[in-house]
Amino acid sequence: MKKMLLALTILGLLSSCYTPGTAGRSGKVPPGQMKKATGSKSARPYAPGQNKH
Repeated sequence: MKKMLLALTILGLLSSCYTPGTAGRSGKVPPGQMKKATGSKSARPYAPGQNKH
């Protein structure tokens, strides 16, 4: 009985520690954070849909 309780406790602790990486953004930085990193005055060039090719 104690072994089963211990196993369930360990399983519960391990399963609760999972956090998704970048929530499906594949490591992309938000436009506002990129603006801060580059020192730009506007985040518009870094926003999706604003990249003109």
